[in-house]
Order: sequence, then C-alpha cells, then structure tokens
Amino acid sequence: MIELSTHPAISEIGADAWNALVAAEDPPFLRYEFLHILEVTGAASAERGWAPMHLAFREAGELVAVAPAYVKGHSQGEFVFDHGIAEFAEHRLKLAYYPKLVVAAPFTPATGARLLCPRPERRGQLYAALAAGLARLLDTFELSSAHVLFSDAEEAAALRAAGLAQRLGVQLHWHNDGYARFDDFLAAQTSKRRHQMRRERRAMEAQGLRLETRLGSELDASLVNHVFECYRNTIERYFWGRQYLSREFFHAIVAAMPQQVLTVIAYEADAQRPVAAAFNLLGKSAMYGRYWGALAEYDCLHFNVCYYHGIQESIERGLARFEPGAGGEHKRARGFSPVRTYSAHLFADPRLDAVARDFFEREAHSIEGALSET
Repeated sequence: MIELSTHPAISEIGADAWNALVAAEDPPFLRYEFLHILEVTGAASAERGWAPMHLAFREAGELVAVAPAYVKGHSQGEFVFDHGIAEFAEHRLKLAYYPKLVVAAPFTPATGARLLCPRPERRGQLYAALAAGLARLLDTFELSSAHVLFSDAEEAAALRAAGLAQRLGVQLHWHNDGYARFDDFLAAQTSKRRHQMRRERRAMEAQGLRLETRLGSELDASLVNHVFECYRNTIERYFWGRQYLSREFFHAIVAAMPQQVLTVIAYEADAQRPVAAAFNLLGKSAMYGRYWGALAEYDCLHFNVCYYHGIQESIERGLARFEPGAGGEHKRARGFSPVRTYSAHLFADPRLDAVARDFFEREAHSIEGALSET
C-alpha cells in the first residue's frame, strides 16, 4: 500500500532522500538544491503566495517518490494561465478559487517529470497514487483544484487516463539534428533565415561587443551581482513583472549548483564592462533558458545572448535540445520550432470541472489546427 504525506518544507524530506529519486534525465530545477534555495531565500513561501506542501509517497516505510507542490494564493509565476477560470469560478459560480494546489517547479515553464521516481517500472502505480492523492488533498485542505504543470508526455498521458483534465500548450524549442558545429545548423536553414541569422550574429562584433560563456564555477561575486542586476532590470521594465528572486538566490544557486548554472555574459569590448547576461541551467540532455537582462541597448543583443549563443553552446556540449522559456513568436525565425506542452488539472466542483474541460478541448483544437499549418 502506498501512503502519501505532505511536507511544508523540503528540508523535512532531506537532500539525500530527495535527490536519490531524481533520475539522470530529470531537469536540474527539480533537484533538492534548487527547490530548497527557493524556500530559504523566501521566493517560494507562504508570504509570496507559494506555500510549500511537497508530496512524499512511501511503501512499507520506504520513500519511493516525491513531487514538488505548493499551495497557491494567486496564479502568478506558473506560465499555465488560468486567470479566466479563476474569474469564472468566483464571479459566475461564486466559488473561492484560491487556495489551490500546484505540482510544479516554481517560476519554471520547462518540461519534465513532476512525480520523481527513477524506476520506470514503478511509475504507472505511482501516477495512479498521485491522482488519487490529489483528490484527497482537495477535500482535506479545502482546495479548489490541483494542477500538475509542464509534465512530460508519459506523465501527462497517465494522469489523463486517471481522470484528470488535460490542457495542451505550445512552446518553441530548439532541437539538435546531429549538428557538429553552428555552421551545420545554419546550413539547414532556408536561405532567408540563414542570411538573417548571420547578419544578426555579426551585429555583436560591429557594435564592439563580445560574448563569453561561464559556468557557475567560473563566476566571481561581481559577475553574480551583474546577473542579478540584469534579471531585476528586466522585471522592472514590464508592468506585469514580479520579482521573486533575490540577490541571495543567485549567489546561493551558483554556489550549490556550479556545474548546472551556465551564463552568457555580454561585454563592451573596449571597456571590459559587462552589459547583459542570460542565466541558464544545464541538464543531462538539455539546456534551459531562464532569465536574461541588459543594462544598455544594443541591436540584436537579445537574440545573441539568449538564442544564438545558447544554440552554439548546446551543439558544442552535444545536448539534444534547448528550451529558452515561454513565449516569443520571434524565436521561430531563429531556429526554434513549436512543441506541445502538457498540464493536468483536477477541480473539486463538478460544474467548474465541466466548464474547464470544455475550454481545454476547444483550446486544444485550436492549437492542433495551428500546429498542422506550420
């Protein structure tokens, strides 16, 4: 019999126990270090609307699976937008939509397993336990709904089979088709795109800029501060921006995951002054773009720091794909292609469940239609 327990801090489970359940192919943002630092720096906290309630599954006393989970007081930082569903629940059905439960890596719209279990033969049973456990948690804690965000395809199919509503999304990813160098990637593009990419890449040298790649182990304190300032500058530029991460977070994550943090730093060549940065995380087979910012305006700077240099780095490291984050139709012209993303949803109220399922079906039909035209 599989038993489920909840934990208000990941430290209750412990680093060794948690990481023992992280499979080699799981993304780095599901490791204990990343999630723990979010908690201890206050980014994932009840005060910020992200109260940890991690899930632990045990059989005969043995920990067999875990999942990062949070009780949410809002819908910010999730990247699977449900504001319309929340409004319908509260204004049409007179139901409180918050608090709700999300099973996700906070602020991270990247695909991967959410139920962590390194033994494939056990996952089917554990997916069923997750679905049943979520239903019990909704009743026990009086939550409106549970949402498993950015699941991989296997997990998404299992949760759908267990009765959860599936929601389809789209992101733009880069896939490595066996390129040995960046020029091989360029050669695979149309003539128009190839000309555009070369022109945008040359813009760096023409403006006196150079780019450097640095692992976390190669960043000194001043460069970590620069990465944070770039992140904060981007947040402050947009009215919808919300700063969850602190300077402390960036210093802590670089120290804790020095080989998984990969940054791209742009310098003014003459002044040796850093003017932009992209913060990425490295997995076994993929790189994940997370944050970027610039302290000065330069033509094509964003494309180079966030996209082209990331593609080049992925090729040189033999990575299968590069996920640069959510949004950005302009990524298509820079070699990224659309892929499906999945989330699973469980609603306590049957009326809200019916409305949400109808919306998800119509949304999926529209997405599939658009994908068929690409």
